[in-house]
Amino acid sequence: MSEQASFSLRGRNPDVLTCIANLSNDEVFTSPEFAGRMLDTVAAAWAADHEGANIWANPDVRFLDPFTKSGVFLREITSRLTEGLANAIPDLQTRVDHILTRQVFGIAITQLTALLARRSVYCSKHAQGAHSIARSFDSDAGNIWFERVEHAWDGDKCTFCGASKRTLDRGEALETHAYAFIHADDIKARIKEFFGGSMQFDVIIGNPPYQLDDGGHGKSAAPIYQLFVEQAKKLEPRYLSLVIPSRWFAGGKGLDGFRETMLSDQRLRSIDDFLSAADVFPGVGLKGGVCYFLWERKNPGDCRVSTHFKDWPASTATRPLMEPGADIFIRFNEGLSILNKVVTAERKQAAEQTLCLPDDRRFDQLVSSRKPFGLETKFKGKTTKRADDVLVYQNGGTGYTPRNSITTGTELIDKWKVYVGRAAPGTGNRDTYPHRIISTPFIGEPGSISSETYLCIGPFDTKDEAESALSYLACRLTRLLILLHKPSQDTTRKVYTFVPTQDWSTPWTDADLYAKYGLTDDEVAFIEKIVRPMELTSDLFDEVSVDEDDDE
Repeated sequence: MSEQASFSLRGRNPDVLTCIANLSNDEVFTSPEFAGRMLDTVAAAWAADHEGANIWANPDVRFLDPFTKSGVFLREITSRLTEGLANAIPDLQTRVDHILTRQVFGIAITQLTALLARRSVYCSKHAQGAHSIARSFDSDAGNIWFERVEHAWDGDKCTFCGASKRTLDRGEALETHAYAFIHADDIKARIKEFFGGSMQFDVIIGNPPYQLDDGGHGKSAAPIYQLFVEQAKKLEPRYLSLVIPSRWFAGGKGLDGFRETMLSDQRLRSIDDFLSAADVFPGVGLKGGVCYFLWERKNPGDCRVSTHFKDWPASTATRPLMEPGADIFIRFNEGLSILNKVVTAERKQAAEQTLCLPDDRRFDQLVSSRKPFGLETKFKGKTTKRADDVLVYQNGGTGYTPRNSITTGTELIDKWKVYVGRAAPGTGNRDTYPHRIISTPFIGEPGSISSETYLCIGPFDTKDEAESALSYLACRLTRLLILLHKPSQDTTRKVYTFVPTQDWSTPWTDADLYAKYGLTDDEVAFIEKIVRPMELTSDLFDEVSVDEDDDE
């Protein structure tokens, strides 16, 4: 084998795997640089657990990417092993054959990605082809497996992934998106079928599909990445490192059980959280950021949490994932200390320190659930008012509807209240900081109601009280506390869980709140870096798109 065989693709300028476009928002390609970053994390963990040993110099370590797309993880692993095993296996051809046949394995997600991955790893779409750098395979697939898999329909849904039969039962000419790795009751048995024998993988690493578009779109499409994480754990690797959306931190559609499982698993040893997905996957419309984690089967303990955003210095702390009294992951290390100060001040007499506010100090008790007056987002009231009509704040403006048509939230109609959009202001496909967290709230006078476009906060007995609450929502600290419980653009009642109530007899400013809770200059600087100032005079009728299928 000539010396050029050691991954000529990697030496091209530019690297071909930095140039390919993503197939979709749910099948996102990973850059070589980011794959390398994840592999560095695995290698550091291996060294820490093996007295400084180099994982790339070990001829017995076995790797799996169970949802390979471009083949970047397998290629980068192979490249590192080729260099690391030079002393153990001096002959280059023998070394490469050993790596590709015994150490590096993949499961492709589609026929197209199978061919692409083989081209990246074997330098040929056929593992035993004339141009392949491997010489010992007896099949064209090599160790990058793909076969078409069908969904297991039970009525209208797939029993494995929940796909809609109406959408994805579409004949042999199109991809099923029935990913083999999660369409199995016994994944260990399936792995044996894929690769012709029992396999124990030391490292499972990759970037799974994020969502299954079975009729929804954007944030309303059903997440499936959690299924890949759960299935990978069943294979019991030594190390598991995957890059997934960060929305699981606070839950979301179908993710509550997954979040609880992850946060209670002490084998989750590090999380690198990227506030903007664009910093990892440029051009991908993925709200809420992404993270990659490292799970270690034999090394439980606290988790190293690092937060990254553009050129900001990374914030890193080692801490428990589950804080007492919290049912979500507190995303910002600095935010946790601020939240602790707020809750401690509100729980002055409490013997136990938790992140639970006392019931009588919980602002979320003032916030309505979806459809505060029973009207959907699409509701449009009349343009002219008649006797005994009520004013309706609706998507795009106002209208009128008969008072006697309203049967929900009637106790709020003749009270003062505050309205706030259920969806935060849009920022295109990017997460930007500082940002406003919520849409601009406004006063709701007696005799008014709203459609589902808005949440209703109240009731308040006087206009002065409503204006006090309005000023409180405009404060940066208040909106930071909302952000800590906010997994997406949608702002349901749950996101106000960490917000305490205040005395509504006076207007509120951030200076008042910073002093009340004893925040340090560094904590104030953090808040003002994350949360944008809010003017209470604009965007009253911003168009707000609300997904009616989002969790309550």
